[in-house]
Amino acid sequence: MMKTAIGVGAHPDDIGSYKAGALVLVKQVGWQVHYLNVASGNCGSLRWNASRTRAIRRREARHAAGMLGAHWHPPLGDDLEIFYEINLLRRLAALIREIKPTIVLTHSPQDYMEDHTNTCRLAVTAAFAHALPNFRSVPPRPIAEYDLTVYHAMPHSLRDPLRRLVAPGAFVNTASVQDLKRAALAGHKSQQNWLELSQGMNSYLLAMEKFSRAVGSMSEKFTHAEGWRPHLHYGFSATEVDPLQDALGESCLVNQAYERGLSVHALSS
Repeated sequence: MMKTAIGVGAHPDDIGSYKAGALVLVKQVGWQVHYLNVASGNCGSLRWNASRTRAIRRREARHAAGMLGAHWHPPLGDDLEIFYEINLLRRLAALIREIKPTIVLTHSPQDYMEDHTNTCRLAVTAAFAHALPNFRSVPPRPIAEYDLTVYHAMPHSLRDPLRRLVAPGAFVNTASVQDLKRAALAGHKSQQNWLELSQGMNSYLLAMEKFSRAVGSMSEKFTHAEGWRPHLHYGFSATEVDPLQDALGESCLVNQAYERGLSVHALSS
């Protein structure tokens, strides 16, 4: 079976912000990679109406996926309409069954907004259903029994909604692909003004750089890094496996403190 990974984000720029480094790195070692934003991004503008914003962000996402070398998939709904409900779940399960990913990269279970956390829940359950014959996907797709691993990205600001720092389970060295990651994220031009006005961010590109440097600092080894946490393997694989580590080798550093159940040092230390 083809080695395949998929990035599942809530909004068109979420993969570029949190997941693109790992996606590009596995692409470089021969994996097929896929790009899905569950929501269209239609609410992400103070300038255009929903219909035009939806079309603009669709073009931006498709272009960004191409830059990353990923197969782009159309969104399944609109912003603030991502709920943990059966219709979205059946459609996402169909996509997972169709492409048969070994790696699913998605949001943190705890993040600052519900679109992110609900996307995470949907991705986890859709992945869990990849080998369940009695769960009906829409459209119908055949199941396949194989080992699958879900990895959770760091939450925005590296903190959960209660402001607590989140420790990565592993650090992926993104220094070699940081320019490509930045360029792909910059392709979401419609987000520059929106994020500055709506969330007070100086720049979405600078925010991505800040967080990647912070995670790199936490690793005590890498200049730029993405942090990842593997989901518990029960129901996803017969034994505990780590295909991201296997694929990336020295570019993926397991956080031994996390594995021992200890908290990683604070960013301010």
